[in-house]
Amino acid sequence: MSDGIEIGRRGVLGAGALLSLASAAVVRAAEPDLAGLSDITTDARPIGAAEYAGRLARAQALMKAASIGAVVVEAGSSMVYFTGVHWWQSERLTAAILPVEGTPCIVTPFFEAPSVKETLAIPADIRVWQEDQNPMATIASFLEDRKLANRPIGIEANVRYFAFDGLAHALPDAKLVPATPVVRAVRMIKTPAELALMQKATDVTIAAYRWVQPRVEAGMSQDQVSALMDAATRKLGGAPEFSMVLIGESSAYPHGSKHPRTIADGEVVLMDCGCTVQGYQSDVSRTWVHGTATAEQRKVWSQVQQGQQVAIRAARVGTPAGEVDDAVRTFYRSLGYGPGYQLPGLSHRTGHGIGLDGHEPVYLVHGETTRLAPGMCFSDEPGIYIPGKFGVRLEDCFHMTADGPRFFSTPPRSIDQPV
Repeated sequence: MSDGIEIGRRGVLGAGALLSLASAAVVRAAEPDLAGLSDITTDARPIGAAEYAGRLARAQALMKAASIGAVVVEAGSSMVYFTGVHWWQSERLTAAILPVEGTPCIVTPFFEAPSVKETLAIPADIRVWQEDQNPMATIASFLEDRKLANRPIGIEANVRYFAFDGLAHALPDAKLVPATPVVRAVRMIKTPAELALMQKATDVTIAAYRWVQPRVEAGMSQDQVSALMDAATRKLGGAPEFSMVLIGESSAYPHGSKHPRTIADGEVVLMDCGCTVQGYQSDVSRTWVHGTATAEQRKVWSQVQQGQQVAIRAARVGTPAGEVDDAVRTFYRSLGYGPGYQLPGLSHRTGHGIGLDGHEPVYLVHGETTRLAPGMCFSDEPGIYIPGKFGVRLEDCFHMTADGPRFFSTPPRSIDQPV
């Protein structure tokens, strides 16, 4: 007999307290036994001062070459990348201004400044605005003080329209230009420090998969499997970012279906999961069949495994990124899939860039002309999807080196050894 029922019978606790105890008991019963797992991220080294200084120096060199006087960045991953400031977008603007020379500026509401300073990792001029003031005027004032208002001002891609429009009104004679040639060019080339954090995040995700996959049982819901993955990820030291579980026919749709499904013998289980370590992301997908796989399921799984290898062989320094996608589609068409992005086949790009964001440029997609270079990071996920039946996706991320691509995780061997 549970403690809650016994206490309730004695009348020691009221109904509300009894319900709270019952709820707690359910939570405890649902919690997996994670005793065999431990934090594997304790040796992860955060981005240091020298790294931040190097990022700013590279950005300033590109600004100078492009005759850009400053770059405006809103709260988000680029702000984290250049300043360390972890903030969020709201109607109250917090922005970073990176000048072509000298110290950057952080513009933020007056009452938020103490909180913003807590994660600021670089020397910066902090300028505040009050609730009844215009933050664009504060940005304009900084640019005028630095004598940059008459030079082109780069606007990062994630800056919202109201900020862009407000700055255009605050500096009517300024020329506002895309900051993509600066921000994208710096961020898409990862340094050894960034690669180490991405490797650690991937190690966490793979370790979590190894723990979860043998514990998946018939009758489990998608949410239950996802909860196992999240719990293991946390215990291993990662911060869960996503843990998508697709079962049976739902696996034929890359991001799933609104209809919930439970594990059953003979059905495909597709998991797409990732976490962060010190802000840097992992992204790994694994597919298997619970119970005994059919000949068709085995065939498609093997074809996707081959597709992954086609992609990695095509990824060579100097190759346009789009040609990696093209190589996979040529192979799949030879197997009778497609053509192009048509189904049955591969309906999404072969891969995406990854770093502080789960999806970031450059993309392995048809028509992308950016050439692969050392330091670029991508997912390799050429799934095959058969509507009405099932889908298979195997995803491992890799980074480019001078000698070619290198996986962060080892692709799976077979449908019977999915992790």
